[in-house]
Amino acid sequence: MNPLISHPAFLFIVMIAVMGAATAIGASVLRRIRPIPAEGREDFSIIQGATLTLMALLIGFTLSMAVGRYDQRKNLEEEEANAIGTEYLRADLIEGPDAEKVKALLVRYLGQRILYYRTGDEAQLQEVETATAQIEDEMWNAVRAAARAKPTPITALVVEGMNDVINSQGYTEAAWLNRIPVSAWGLMIAIAFFSSLMQGYGARSERAKVFVMLVLPVTVSLSLALISDIDSPRGGLILVLPQNLHNLETSLKR
Repeated sequence: MNPLISHPAFLFIVMIAVMGAATAIGASVLRRIRPIPAEGREDFSIIQGATLTLMALLIGFTLSMAVGRYDQRKNLEEEEANAIGTEYLRADLIEGPDAEKVKALLVRYLGQRILYYRTGDEAQLQEVETATAQIEDEMWNAVRAAARAKPTPITALVVEGMNDVINSQGYTEAAWLNRIPVSAWGLMIAIAFFSSLMQGYGARSERAKVFVMLVLPVTVSLSLALISDIDSPRGGLILVLPQNLHNLETSLKR
């Protein structure tokens, strides 16, 4: 994913500069090259209003997409905690030392899943993913061996629970990779640029120019930064915290 839209603060600064420059070009350059005639002011206002409306609709639609993805990540974190907790209880159904082995592996696995939500470092994230895959292989081999040694409906239930644990991890990581497309960001930024250009071009007084040059770029930049923050699992301030996984870890340590 492009680093510009993965870091909301950086996006905000860039958008302020880009939209401020667009407004200044419209107010200082276009108005001098081709002033708006009095008879064309009404038509220009219609086009200007339509452009701003389109930009508002795009921002609203994209914000809805980002919020939906954020809610999905939160729900999957809860489902992942439920799957791990359920399998930890089902591990008691396995006879022999394999039950404690599966429990110990689940506790290690839980720690890695919490690190996955917490870390923002790419190198550490790679280590977490490698460790997670290794523990998943060990957990699956443990329940598979128990099921082969004693193929009963009870051991099948344990195997099914382990399958849910592994599947929930895959669903979570897929949701974290599901971001707003770069093309949608490009369209929003382009429309924001031209909207600022038209706002500057349509300003009727010097005082209005200053007002427009400040308000519109700041408002739109804040909106895009908010969308980026919600849509960025690791780069923003609005994060999905592993609260349910933490609660599960606390309950398992009692």
